[in-house]
Order: sequence, then structure tokens, then C-alpha cells
Amino acid sequence: MEWFAASEYWLGRLIFQRGLAVIYAVAFVGAAWQFRALLGERGMLPIPRYLARTPFRRSPSLFQLHYSDRFFAVVAWTGAALAVAVALGLADLVPLWASMLLWFALWALYLSIVNVGQLWYAFGWESLLLEAGFLAIFLGNDSVAPPLLVLLAVRWLLFRVEFGAGLIKLRGDPCWRKLTCLYYHHETQPMPGPLSWFFHHLPRPLHRVEAAANHVAQLVVPFGLFAPQPVASVAAGIIVVTQLWLVLSGNFSWLNWVTLLLACTAVAAGPHPAAPATPTWFIVAVFGYLALVLVLSYRPLVNLLSPRQAMNASFEPLHLVNTYGAFGDITRVRHEIVFEGTADTHLTADTVWREYEFKGKPGDPKRRPRQWAPYHLRLDWLMWFAALSPSYARSWAMPLARRLLRNDPDTLRLLRHCPFPDIPPTYLRARLYEYHFSSPAELFGERVWWRRTLIGQFLPPIGQQKSPAT
Repeated sequence: MEWFAASEYWLGRLIFQRGLAVIYAVAFVGAAWQFRALLGERGMLPIPRYLARTPFRRSPSLFQLHYSDRFFAVVAWTGAALAVAVALGLADLVPLWASMLLWFALWALYLSIVNVGQLWYAFGWESLLLEAGFLAIFLGNDSVAPPLLVLLAVRWLLFRVEFGAGLIKLRGDPCWRKLTCLYYHHETQPMPGPLSWFFHHLPRPLHRVEAAANHVAQLVVPFGLFAPQPVASVAAGIIVVTQLWLVLSGNFSWLNWVTLLLACTAVAAGPHPAAPATPTWFIVAVFGYLALVLVLSYRPLVNLLSPRQAMNASFEPLHLVNTYGAFGDITRVRHEIVFEGTADTHLTADTVWREYEFKGKPGDPKRRPRQWAPYHLRLDWLMWFAALSPSYARSWAMPLARRLLRNDPDTLRLLRHCPFPDIPPTYLRARLYEYHFSSPAELFGERVWWRRTLIGQFLPPIGQQKSPAT
């Protein structure tokens, strides 16, 4: 079956698999460092409580068999160690069957985390990593040429990511059709990066060019992925460039990096130096996987064609074939929640309140936005949603406040700065501000990145006596 092997894509497979292993490592390390405060036995949304009401069929996970914080840490750090080993080339040094088991283990371990992650893991890039990770199992290793049909499945995934994102914009906020969304997006996106201020201050005609180029990259270029070479390589190159543009302009976890890596598999680079033969059992496994993809693609395809398109949805608990999309609606004004505490025992008009500082989200107007992606600051991201509507924080805002009131060490590790490092505050409150990027004169003259205006109260003052441990 000479047509089965596509040896000219061996370099694209190598880049994709090694890069994906790095992303896996980042994801597992992030889970290990953040889970105790978010999901642990005493976390804001405890996993044991979730498992008590969720059957295995809805949320397959190793933690359905057993949960403890220690076991979660073992799973996360084991996943990180495996991912680093694969990134360094382990999967290409072992037999094909062992390589597939390594990739399967990475997928199964991360699936176990995502499926108990609740709101903290309700992001499209979680499903994207799992779907891409399952694909990687059937791309083989250095002992076989990349299977052509699996490469086409990779392009089908990439097509859904790009075309789905393009359609959700075209069907969503009118500003995308008017080419004006980027007047606001760089300033109001969930977590601006160090260059977002400069992107925001580009001339408005360039913002319109950005929006138009985005439509072309997401609605036209993806069809080129299925064209003969060199058209497919050109289409992939355009996607890589646009994803790098998004990397520079914001912090979107590993969404852009995985999309970029998927595009690399469509670039032909000449035949594999050895062009090894493909074993029959591997061919059978590939056809079985592709049959599964065809069946599971029905609902994502129907969703793509639907005028009520959903974005970032999984239609089955294994996250094998999903639907994607981003920023169908653009926020015009940025709101931020600022937590403050005081050591005063009685609240008066003269009470001095001191601010908590988060690692990624805007707070101190003089603090430059930082680059965090592909690392994902889960609490910071949900704080952005909570500022849009308190309903997004109904299940975790008070648990967060209670942990800050008692200086919970696991929670404080999620923050950049706690103004009460030694003794917890006696009262805590949260206020809502409107944020705007500063003008060039304010940035270069006063070193101020943001201007902010107080809107009102998000959380009224609460004291230690009203915050029993949870």
C-alpha cells in the first residue's frame, strides 16, 4: 500500500509531535501547580464533590476510581515527566507499539484531569489538545512514514479550528462584518500581553486590514489545506503566520501554538531518508481510528453548517472530535475585579484598603501586561468572565474570598502579590473598575499602562467571623 505512506511529511510530523509534547508538559505542570486551590479536596470546586454527582459515563477519568490530592499530583507530574521524555525524542527511540502507548498515556492522563476540571477546564484549547493528542497516537514514529489518511485527519481538525472560528465571527458580532472589532479587541481580550497596548494603538485603517485578513485566513485559506502541493504548504504557511500574529497580540494559552503545530503537518519537506515499511497491524489500527473519526465528525459538521453554531463544544466525553470557535462576540469595554483587604478591626470612611495583585490579569495601572501563554492562568481567566457577569463566579467567588481571608497558602500561590503576607486581613471586599489602555503620552511620560475608573461594588466587605473554612 504505497499510497498509505506519505514519507515527504516526516519533518512536519516530527515538529508536530515534539511541539505537542511540549504543550502537554506545560499543561500538566500547570495542573500540578494550580489544582489544590482550584480543585483539590479543600479547593474552590472540589473534585470529590463533583465525582459524587457525576457518573463515569459522563466524565471518564482515573479519578472516578480513586481521588486524593496526592494522587492528582502523581498523575499530573507523571504526565509532565512523560511529556518531557517524548519531547526529547523517547517516542522515536522505542518500537512503534510502545510509541503509541506513550501517546495514549499522555492523552488518558490529561483526559482524566480535564473531565474533572469543571469551570477551570471549560476552554476550547483543552479539547483541542486532547483531540490533537489522540491524533498523534496514529501518526506513528520514526520507524514508519506518516500515514496519509491520518495527515488528512489532522487537516480536518485544523480546518474545523480555523473555519469554525471564522464562521462564528461572521455569524456573530456585527463588528466583524463591519471590520471594526479590532478597535476594541486588543484592549478587552481576556488577558492582554506585553505588546497588546501597541496593537491597540495601531491606526484604525490597519485594524480594518487585520479584521479582513482574519476573515481570509479563517474562511478561505483552510480550503487550501486539501489542495495539491504546493498549495497546501502555502495555506499552512499563512495559518502559521496568522497564529504567530495572535501569539504576539495576546495570551490565549496553547490555542495558537497547537493550531500552528497542526499546520506544520501540511508542509511537504521531501521523502524520509529511510522510508521504512508500514506494518499491517498499524494499517488496520489507522483504518479503525479513521472510521471512528468519520462517525464522530457528523455532529461537529452539522454544527458548522448550523446558523445556531456552538463554539468550543464536545459532543462526547472523550473529546475525540470537537467543534471550535472564538470571539463570536467582542466586548467593547473592559471591566476588572479588584480584591482589597484591610487590617482594620472596624470599617470607617478612613479605612485603608490594600489591593491583591494577580499574575496575569490587569490590576495596578502601572504594571506592564506579561506574556504567559502557552501557560494558562486559570483563575485569572475566570476573573475576566466574572467581571462580565457575576453569574460566571457564582460557584467560586465566595470560596475564593474565604481563602483570601485566611491566607490559604495554595490560593496565595496563584497570586502575584498578597498585601498581608504575615497576618490575614480582617475584612475583604472586591470592587469593579472600567479599564482602558493609557494614551502614548501617559505611557511614555508617566509609565502608566492603564487608566481605570471605579464603577462600583462587586463583593461587599466580609469579615473573618463570616467566613468559616470550607
